[in-house]
Amino acid sequence: MVIKKEGYKWVLYTRDGTKVLGAFRTKKDALHRERQIIYFKNLKRR
Repeated sequence: MVIKKEGYKWVLYTRDGTKVLGAFRTKKDALHRERQIIYFKNLKRR
């Protein structure tokens, strides 16, 4: 996933940059959400 700063928000995109997965006030919040998404994607594989 890709995190970019747009204006005053941090935006989380898919790896290819086509979908927005969320907009956050801080980079820390964006990283936290990215980790949540990765966790839940891998949860199904157990």
